[in-house]
Amino acid sequence: MFLLRCLAMSEPAFDIPAAAENGRPATIVARESGLHRNLTPVQLAMLGLGSTIGTGLFLGSAIAVKLAGPAVILSFVAGALIALPMMWALAEMAAAHPTAGSFGLYAEIYLNPWAGFAIRLTYWLCMMVVVGSEVVAAAIYCKLWFPKTPAWIWIGLFSLLILYVNTIHIGNLGTFEYWLSMVKIVTILAFLLLGSALLFGIGFPKVGFPNYTAYRGFMPNGWKGVGLGVILGLFSFFGIEVVGSTAGEAANPKEAVPKALRNTVTALVLFYVAGLALVVGIVPWTQIDMGESPFVRVFQKVGIPSARNAMNFVVLTAALSSAVANLYFAARLAFSLARGGYLPAILGRLNKKDMPMIAVLASGGGMVAAMILSKYFQDSLFVFMIGLSSFGALLAWLMTLLTHLAFRRHHQRRSKPYLQLGPAGPWASLAGLAAILAVMVSTWWVPGFRIMLLAGVPWLTVLTVCYFVWRRNDPRTSGPGE
Repeated sequence: MFLLRCLAMSEPAFDIPAAAENGRPATIVARESGLHRNLTPVQLAMLGLGSTIGTGLFLGSAIAVKLAGPAVILSFVAGALIALPMMWALAEMAAAHPTAGSFGLYAEIYLNPWAGFAIRLTYWLCMMVVVGSEVVAAAIYCKLWFPKTPAWIWIGLFSLLILYVNTIHIGNLGTFEYWLSMVKIVTILAFLLLGSALLFGIGFPKVGFPNYTAYRGFMPNGWKGVGLGVILGLFSFFGIEVVGSTAGEAANPKEAVPKALRNTVTALVLFYVAGLALVVGIVPWTQIDMGESPFVRVFQKVGIPSARNAMNFVVLTAALSSAVANLYFAARLAFSLARGGYLPAILGRLNKKDMPMIAVLASGGGMVAAMILSKYFQDSLFVFMIGLSSFGALLAWLMTLLTHLAFRRHHQRRSKPYLQLGPAGPWASLAGLAAILAVMVSTWWVPGFRIMLLAGVPWLTVLTVCYFVWRRNDPRTSGPGE
């Protein structure tokens, strides 16, 4: 009934390809006006890095190491190759239509209203879960210093901080996220230098390369382990979509957003692949525990206790930074849905600072759920939450690539110019689609990730049935092209 009530508020009453033909994209984009365009190119990139560099690298990577062993390096390289066509697709469309609704709005324009609605609502709910998983990870990190403090206390305190930051002026939010992300970037660069020194024996006793093959070889679980590790590799790249959403508040979106996306993906490939290569080279992969960051484990292994505490502080700030950026994105999706008539109109309102405060508060529901559930599922909550949230991210990437195929076809048939970043033709997007579908299927064999298909497929089925029942019975859907 809730879904039907939400759908009953929906305004779209036209066929989207026909609407695109008649200039309706500008009308659809215009309904999200009111947000301030104050974010600089550097802040855009930092929001993307802030969203992406979090639990995927610092905590979730431990799961990938358990699945693939040292060959986790190959898993993350594969994740990067899948992320590339998604980045090209999103950047091209964001340059053409800079708006907060991002890939959801593009799907509404170039595919159909159901696609735009389903992808935004699903991703919004999953982003709420992602934010919840980040504060759960932050509580896990705090156990190093306060092992007896209940997790729910940390989750509650961090949630209040994250909500506050997301209700201040957009320029201040960008500045706050810039410095939090800078802490992560500087630390990762320092880790790469220190790790390389440990591995090659520069100023430290030489670790060497035995750990890459000493424990049942480089691929202890074979190619199956590498393939399953791709899921976590791809999870680590989830969040670059945030840069697409910042187009609605970027000072010069047509140039800044594509540049920010390129820089974000380049930095992530370096940080993830090189960072994990050092982790599994310094610490035997069999000694990496899913209850602690592999990066903290490196410093524990080499006997640098002060550095271990410093690194734990960094991964804590990384989780909080990611939560801030992801809540920002979730709120913009709720704002976009409300402005389109798919959610209550109150979520589309702006406060005196032109911030969607009600959408922010509603999008913080995942943190409330995390605080409650942490009392009952202390050991398994994090894996469960990232498994559940991965469905929304994979669906978003899948629909983005499908939309990009329609976007290019629309512009080419009408000889309309657009910013081309990826290779000509449909093959990059088609290859990305095939890879994402393979990853979605493979989650069935990853511990804790089966929930993605168990919950995701029924959710989409119910959502689709409700949507089309409403469209068939609502007289407003008899617009052009119906």
